[in-house]
Amino acid sequence: MAVTDFSTPAYNQVEVNMLLQRYLYSFFAVAALAGGAWAQTTTATTNTITQTFNLPAVGLASSETAQINVTNLAANPSTGTAASCTGTISFVNTAGSTIGTAASFTATAGKTDSVALPYSATAASGRTEIRGVITLTVPLLAAPPCNLVSSMETFDSTSGVTHSHITGPTATFGVRPTPVSVFNPGR
Repeated sequence: MAVTDFSTPAYNQVEVNMLLQRYLYSFFAVAALAGGAWAQTTTATTNTITQTFNLPAVGLASSETAQINVTNLAANPSTGTAASCTGTISFVNTAGSTIGTAASFTATAGKTDSVALPYSATAASGRTEIRGVITLTVPLLAAPPCNLVSSMETFDSTSGVTHSHITGPTATFGVRPTPVSVFNPGR
């Protein structure tokens, strides 16, 4: 009959620490994933979330118009759902209040949608600050390819000459982004 020596622990302290460390990493990984899911706003009937992108504030004078442009760079897949980005574009004043009403957009593959805000719509007297807000509606299930790039510009309302141009945020879902190479020999 074999005798078991219980005076020697089955695991040394290093092994116990490693097991505890693995357990804790696993616990925190699961907690982080669950926490990320709780942070999303979903609608039970539509299964969508919304993502809001704020563009920087720009000055707008009485002779200018501001415009936000959004373009879906995603290509239509050979099979499956066609590329599409859906959302709204709005402008807000210095108090954060929406100027006018938000404009809806649906940008299909390669399509650009633009929303303009003439100075007269701001109800301001003198130069004023505005900023753009893009709200993207993202389906949780079977999201269509969307690679939305955005920009905001101000231009002379009469001549159309651009005064400022801001590259906005990029939103991608449903596609694997393709790296883009930029070459600018003049700078």
